[in-house]
Amino acid sequence: MDRYYYLAAQLPVLYFDKEPLMTVERFLYEAQKWLSEGDLKALKEANINTITAKKSDLPILREFILYEYTLRNELVQYRQALRNRQEHKPLLFPVSVLKEGNPLDVEKKLLQLRWQVINELEFGHYSDIEFLALYYLKLQILRRLQYFDKDTGKEKFKTFTEIGV
Repeated sequence: MDRYYYLAAQLPVLYFDKEPLMTVERFLYEAQKWLSEGDLKALKEANINTITAKKSDLPILREFILYEYTLRNELVQYRQALRNRQEHKPLLFPVSVLKEGNPLDVEKKLLQLRWQVINELEFGHYSDIEFLALYYLKLQILRRLQYFDKDTGKEKFKTFTEIGV
């Protein structure tokens, strides 16, 4: 089935950096009810951390994976240039994304760039498997954002830095 109107219609709208009304687990549970076995398998393979595409990946996921791979290469080139005291101007984002703010702010900005790419890829996909795969990627981004807890991070930092004292 290439259209999943009923599943797509019941999904809550997702907003960057806002707690979603649906968890990743709940989404997969609902998807299991509506998707064919092959589509469910393709959906579960969608992962925001993947940088190598497979032939079996959905075309839209291959586009996102290419973006992710290119983004990470840009980051590597930028960091190497910094280490070598050279200048590097990334093509995918302004340098200010990496220069302004603390590491947490930078990570959030990079996740927001990914979110924007997913929004662009969603155009023309409203109830098909590709829309659902992109929705799943967004849920993964929101889950990652939820893991960023200032107090927990501060405690872990103290733990790691006080070992040598």
